[in-house]
Amino acid sequence: MTTETTTNKTYTIDATGKRLGKVATEAASVMLGKNDPTFAKHTMADVQVTIENVSKLDIPERKEGEIYQSYSGYPGGRKEETLIHLAKRLGYNEVMRRSVAGMLPTNKHKKRLLAKLVITE
Repeated sequence: MTTETTTNKTYTIDATGKRLGKVATEAASVMLGKNDPTFAKHTMADVQVTIENVSKLDIPERKEGEIYQSYSGYPGGRKEETLIHLAKRLGYNEVMRRSVAGMLPTNKHKKRLLAKLVITE
């Protein structure tokens, strides 16, 4: 009987002085396992991604007014807020989490992948 061992890899990304989209793209690509030679779309990569120093991101002035939307499902239930307001209300952790979540495919693996994302201020 053979037993298969799982090797949980940890990747650390330092966000100091980098743009929000560049860090989110790098994290989403690693979480999907696209940097691994055994990449397959239908399997989940066994990785954990840690993003550090999110509060030191380089966000240009023209991107500070970017709109983040949420919808409750009810008529008139759409809410909008800017990136800066969201960062003040919930922190830069939530801004980064929403950016990475938007770059992942919408399927049954999305919640599982986001559970393996660790973000520190």
